[in-house]
Amino acid sequence: MKFTKMHGAGNDYVYVNCFEERLDNPEQIAIKVSNRNFGIGSDGLILIMPSTVADVRMRMFNADGSESEMCGNGIRCVAKYAYDHGIVAKKEITAETGAGILTLRLVTNDRNRVDKVTVNMGTPRLTRAEIPMLGEPDMKVIDEPLNILHTIFRITCVSM
Repeated sequence: MKFTKMHGAGNDYVYVNCFEERLDNPEQIAIKVSNRNFGIGSDGLILIMPSTVADVRMRMFNADGSESEMCGNGIRCVAKYAYDHGIVAKKEITAETGAGILTLRLVTNDRNRVDKVTVNMGTPRLTRAEIPMLGEPDMKVIDEPLNILHTIFRITCVSM
């Protein structure tokens, strides 16, 4: 299996170009490659795939093999990979994810390689039910005190 290891803001993933490779059991592969002692070591596995509704499709698997809808840092790396490897030639691309189709904007350098990628991930979700968190489902967690070992931390919780 050919792969590329990339990170976005510290989230590191193993990326596989499924325009060229085929993986039959990505859940098990994610577990194996993510192992930091006996594998490649990563937060998970991301597949860069063809799409019938967007320029590319991203499937993301956590280190435990579970599939997630989306990862903001991961999708930015997918966009960089797709452009830098000639899968797409546009500086605004669409990506199909489990959370829907996202639009990514790419900024290239003087060598025509991607330096920055921005993505609109939608409206942040702030209620306990949407995050999810215990407590009153419709309440937001904004500047709430959290006591850990007799130290009070002020927290705000959000889900994207």
